[in-house]
Amino acid sequence: MKIFIISIIAGILGSILGLGGGIIITPALTLLFGVDIKYAIGASIVSVIATSSGAAIVYIKDKITNIRIGMFLEIATTTGAITGAFLSGVISPKYLYFIFGLLLLYSTIAMLKKSKNELPKDVTLHPIAKKLKLNGEYYDKVLQKQVKYNVDGVYGGFGMMYVAGVISGLLGIGSGIFKVMAMDLFMKIPLKVSSATSNFMIGVTAAASAGVYLLRGDIDPKISAPVALGVLFGASVGTKIMQNLKSKTIRKIFVPVLAYVSIEMIIKGLGVK
Repeated sequence: MKIFIISIIAGILGSILGLGGGIIITPALTLLFGVDIKYAIGASIVSVIATSSGAAIVYIKDKITNIRIGMFLEIATTTGAITGAFLSGVISPKYLYFIFGLLLLYSTIAMLKKSKNELPKDVTLHPIAKKLKLNGEYYDKVLQKQVKYNVDGVYGGFGMMYVAGVISGLLGIGSGIFKVMAMDLFMKIPLKVSSATSNFMIGVTAAASAGVYLLRGDIDPKISAPVALGVLFGASVGTKIMQNLKSKTIRKIFVPVLAYVSIEMIIKGLGVK
């Protein structure tokens, strides 16, 4: 029952922030319930798929998710994941944790500077974004208006998505936090669209690796079943909450999570236990 409740919380946060819920599930299962790390990671993968399934359907239906951006950026993420898998036996993970931790810390500061902006301003449409028709619009329930947006910084966003894929392949961690960051900071997409599109993307990425975990025997149904049900329920609640929050509020929730993850990665990189 406790695992189910924590999974609901993970699903709510995951669907609001576009992170998948794994950021809560893995530490909760290992630290609070003493679950073996490999089963915790297996359950985390299941939670990401559940969050994506629960949230992506709603966001696509409400036209917040930009599917064209999601499919375009998945090319970079998938390529990065393959690269990461090849490099996993060559590069020491501790150096990568440290480097990516510093990168996230820098992004935390950059996001903090944008905390007063509800929507991106004066965004020019990148030539590639124009060619691929990546710009879009959605109805914002809080602002009670149709929000049209342009997409800029395609090269930076695509490059960051590649990095997100490498991280996922090398370190076996969810890269939803990098996806949201890339779309928000580099491509200057509204935060709600970034979160919704990330939810759509992380399910594709997680589904690709879920089969490997299943064949390894790392997915325990006794743990994964309540996690999946809890996260799915939480995600359906989270989608309703997200649409009734201001982007400023979502950013205020996102920044501390980003700071926490960056510090955790730096600590791991330094080898501090």
